[in-house]
Amino acid sequence: MPIPEHLRAALADRYRIERELGQGGMATVFLAQDLRHDRHVALKVLKPELAAVLGADRFVVEIKTTAALQHPHILPLFDSGTAGGFLYYVMPYVEGETLRDKLNRETQLGVDEAVRITTEVADALDYAHRHGVIHRDIKPENILLHDGRPMVADFGIALAVSAAAGGRMTETGLSLGTPHYMSPEQATADKDLTGRSDIYSLASVLYEMLSGNPPHTGSSAQQIIMKIIAEPAQPVTALRKSVPPNVAAALSRALEKLPADRFDTARAFAEALGNPNFTSAVAAGAGGGAGALARRPALTLGLAGALALALVLAAWGWLRPRPAEPVIAYGLALPAGEEPVQQLGVPPMAAPDGSFIVYVGRVQTGPGQQLWMKRRENYEATPIAGTVGANTFILSPDGKSVAFVVGQQLRMAGLAGGATMTLVPGGLQDGFGLAWLDDGTIVYPLREPNAIALWGIAPGGDKPRLIVRSDTLAAVFPQMVPGSSTLLYARCTLNFTCDEYAYDPKRDTAVQVLAGEQWVQYAPPGWLLHSAGAGSLTAVPFDLASLTTRGAAIPVLSNVSRRFTLSRAGTLILFSGGSGAGRRFRMVWVDQGGHETALDSSWTFDLTNYASNSGWALSPDGSRLAIGLSTESGDDIWVKMLPRGPLSRITFGEGSEYRPRWTPDGRSLTFGLVSGANGVFEHRADGTGTDFLLYAGFNQEAQLTPDGKWLLMRLGGSPGPGGRDILGLRLGVDTTPVPVLATRFDEEAIHISPDGRWLAYQSDETGKTEVFVRPFPRTDQGKWQLSSGGGGGAAPLWSRDGRELYYLSAAHDMMAVRVNAGAAALAPGQPRMLFHVPDDLLQMEISWYTPWDVSRDGRFIMARTVDEGAPAGRFVVVEHFLEQLRARTSR
Repeated sequence: MPIPEHLRAALADRYRIERELGQGGMATVFLAQDLRHDRHVALKVLKPELAAVLGADRFVVEIKTTAALQHPHILPLFDSGTAGGFLYYVMPYVEGETLRDKLNRETQLGVDEAVRITTEVADALDYAHRHGVIHRDIKPENILLHDGRPMVADFGIALAVSAAAGGRMTETGLSLGTPHYMSPEQATADKDLTGRSDIYSLASVLYEMLSGNPPHTGSSAQQIIMKIIAEPAQPVTALRKSVPPNVAAALSRALEKLPADRFDTARAFAEALGNPNFTSAVAAGAGGGAGALARRPALTLGLAGALALALVLAAWGWLRPRPAEPVIAYGLALPAGEEPVQQLGVPPMAAPDGSFIVYVGRVQTGPGQQLWMKRRENYEATPIAGTVGANTFILSPDGKSVAFVVGQQLRMAGLAGGATMTLVPGGLQDGFGLAWLDDGTIVYPLREPNAIALWGIAPGGDKPRLIVRSDTLAAVFPQMVPGSSTLLYARCTLNFTCDEYAYDPKRDTAVQVLAGEQWVQYAPPGWLLHSAGAGSLTAVPFDLASLTTRGAAIPVLSNVSRRFTLSRAGTLILFSGGSGAGRRFRMVWVDQGGHETALDSSWTFDLTNYASNSGWALSPDGSRLAIGLSTESGDDIWVKMLPRGPLSRITFGEGSEYRPRWTPDGRSLTFGLVSGANGVFEHRADGTGTDFLLYAGFNQEAQLTPDGKWLLMRLGGSPGPGGRDILGLRLGVDTTPVPVLATRFDEEAIHISPDGRWLAYQSDETGKTEVFVRPFPRTDQGKWQLSSGGGGGAAPLWSRDGRELYYLSAAHDMMAVRVNAGAAALAPGQPRMLFHVPDDLLQMEISWYTPWDVSRDGRFIMARTVDEGAPAGRFVVVEHFLEQLRARTSR
């Protein structure tokens, strides 16, 4: 198409469009000059009929999934957006030709060259699949050849278009994927595509490079699709005898109709192509060839007889009385590195049929957490791609998908693989539950200016809708009642005193069903399960028709955690040890060579299940340690004289005090308080006097600047729609906090330099958690990323003299960066490793704040686990729990 003048004008300040390069099924490609970076780029403009149904905002959100892909055989995404009514994206301009151009000229390629190109493209696919992205449109036109080296273009663009359009692709008259290279599941419009679809498409490209034509040809797209679905591909050796047996066998397996019969990964496909000894049991039949087809009539008759017998036996089985399923209870401990993380959020959850369990665990290669799946038949669990950062999640009623919250976004991923989809781009309140209703609606808590309300959205792309708004502070922890439209949720006040409600949308009626409860699960045929005092699980009779509880509560289990999950099949999962179960720790010094010595071998202490609410800090002179401890009296702030002096309790509040910090003069402590009068308080370090309120309101961490003029706090996204933000309160000046660093990303782990001029923090703005430094208070005057290596970094901590900054790498190494903090610019040096931090020194939550401190002589003070108690890595599974419930309640 000619270059639209309004597109040229809209992009004039960034790109100078020179000429058209070509057109594809979804976009027209222009050669443009990137004015900002003085380079040629390929500017791709989506077809108007496609852009008309997408919506710019949704497309830009979805296409960001591909921007993080960095691989030598993947053409990166430079930019995307909307201009002059057009949707566009920008990629490098590669001088050379496409594989299609080469095939048009040569028809067939040499075997070695074809295998090399396929292997390198497979390497790119394997990388992308491991990052949760499926290409969906592998074809010769999307493989660029630069000096003979393949570069895969438009990676994930088809996914972005599909996700942005939702179910409206039919309105465009276009299809995603090119017929000759579609996998059978693409041809049948299967929405749940996996990486094996890309493997089939790549195999089709290889088939064409070797034979001169794709595996299936025809006079129309419909004819080609029918052949892809129903007909086996002719063996490539029948068309080219020089193809080695292992290449033919690998190609045959990759072209199997059933995804499960293909290679598990693109890497396995590449390895088979390079392995002269590779053979495939399906190769002889060429993907289910003529021999297999000839045997089907006899096989069909045999199956018909077997089916008739099976129906008779099944009918007898359905009609005869069925014995109760045996109740099976067991503790589940997973291998090291795969353990669940016990924290605020959602406990492990069983699939609707009980065949697998999903839970929150640690990231394999760095700090943070992600979702894992443990199948019943497997000993080990596997991480779920694309879920790094997830804490709150919910399984779909059919058990095929999981929705989760990351960075205040609601996302969804298929459990069989594939890229994640963003359903809600921001504003969610993490840690307060999700529900997935039978009609497909996902219910989530959304922050509003003065409250938290429950909203709902369907994965098909419908607009979000309000479900219920609380007349108090928050409506949270939604729970589905299977087989009905009723929704259970908690209605909570400012100090998080909660009552459980049942809401019937058909009658628009909300009824209080339990007082003082926030986590309830429905059990058929009519029970509300909740964790009562002393860690017992209690069942309360519940009438769904009237939304009322009737009769006395009945104890069912003891020694259970406050939160638990119950699947449709009746699988109950809970952490053992009750709500007060903790772990035993001992403080240790770790020098910069990683050598460890005990602080006081006679002193051990308890931390709560939610250890991230604890924390400790050394006094400015290094003589005292302030720490949040859990005792029989509650969660309070204590001070210990070092090294072996007494331990004194400082706070005596009604709620939970956490994360102490010293005032610059060392005379007082600041700390957060929750479950009482929420806020940041100050108290004398000798324990005398009373709490002094610095800020009224919930906060997640707080620190005074060295001059005592600012109180810096991390708040949960307020005041804007972004992630966690850093706000400041100028004491004696401001009445409300003002933004210090507020973006749409998560800024956490506040640490101000000793001279008060530099603010260190961690952020997920790159797609991974990294450590940054900005000038303070003018944070807009510069930014330096200190963590490097691509793996991420967390938990920044300044040395006492301000000349070094420490952080934890993705590999759990303590890193140090020299800085020239006294200069106008920071001028950081290269990070260097000090020592590896073992897992038993990483029991604290490091994705939100820095849990350790450093002394004047450069030693780190850390907490070592000495007794797991009721460990977070183990939980209890009760299969067929409903049988046990019936037995208890029938008495």
